Formats: sequence, structure tokens, C-alpha cells
Amino acid sequence: MIVLGLTGSIGMGKSTTAKLFAEAGVPVYDADAAVHQLYEGEAAPAIEAAFPGTAPGGKVDRQKLSARVVHDPAAMKQLEQIVHPMLGASRQKFFRDAEQSGAPVAVVDVPLLYETGGERRVDAVVVVTTSAENQRARIMERGTMTSEALDAILARQLPDAEKRKRADFVVDTSHGLDPVRAQIRDILQQVVKMPQRRS
Repeated sequence: MIVLGLTGSIGMGKSTTAKLFAEAGVPVYDADAAVHQLYEGEAAPAIEAAFPGTAPGGKVDRQKLSARVVHDPAAMKQLEQIVHPMLGASRQKFFRDAEQSGAPVAVVDVPLLYETGGERRVDAVVVVTTSAENQRARIMERGTMTSEALDAILARQLPDAEKRKRADFVVDTSHGLDPVRAQIRDILQQVVKMPQRRS
């Protein structure tokens, strides 16, 4: 089975691209959704112990937690040390299930793939991109983000140009869904001929 790492900065259309991979019959592991599940269960007690008041009633309050860690690298590292091992276990289960289903390709959707060295754990990387103007407009349309918060997130992410340079495949979401579907078909035809690279 070939494992594709799907990544892209915030607002690039990565979630939509992941849905289109799933629509094409590819098993997709969504790291953000896995974190959500952990925050509503397994990880909550450890996070509450490390950051009191951030997980009242056994569920992490993401806004409170974000306010505690976003500007504090040491706190962010502490949070990652709690969450990453649990995420690793859920990812391994996903791989086992995908292999058993006989899937030729599986996708792991990881926002900070390059930032966390995740490219070593996949066979090829797909970077989702759009113009900087599109990106900012999409994020601001959601109405959940200030300009300052967006800048803080972008500062933690590898620049888009650098991601594209390091990618095996680039999917441009600037022109609607049909071109993205076509790009996904091309990628799936190519990757089944690729050797496994992950370590």
C-alpha cells in the first residue's frame, strides 16, 4: 500500500481535497479529526492536568487551550508530548485497517506534515495550494479568525512556496472542484507505480 501525505497551509483547500480523495474511494486519515476525538476523550485528563482549566468536564475547550499555548513554545511542546503518542497509535490502527481492506493507496491528511518531519512516514507528499489572496479571503470568510490570529498560525507553518518545492505532487484548488478531481485521478494513477519510500 502506498501512503500519501496530504498537506497545505490553512485556507488552501486541503479539507476539500481530502474529501475528494475519499470520494475517489481512498481511505483518508484526518489528523485534525483524530485530535478532536482525543480532545473529547482520551487526552482530556492529561491536558487538564498539564493546563488546569482547559478541559472542564472531561472535554478540552480548544479556545482556552489555544490561548494558553499559541504564544508559548514550551507549552506547545508540552501539549505535543501529550497528544502525539496518542495520535501515532490512532494512525497505526488506520493503516492496519486500510491494509486489511486491500486499499492500494491511503491518504494521511496532516496540516503540519513538513513541520513535524512527517514526510519521512509517507511514500509521497501532495501539497494543496492556492493564491495568497484566495487563501486569506477563504479564511476571513469563515468569520472565526482575526488577522492577527491568522498571522500567528502562518508563522508556525512552512511557507507555501517551500512546501510546493518539496512536494511530489501539487494540487491547485484555485479553479473549482472538477480540476481538483482530475488532478487526484492523475495522482492515483501515478502513485500505484511508485516504490514505497517511507521509513
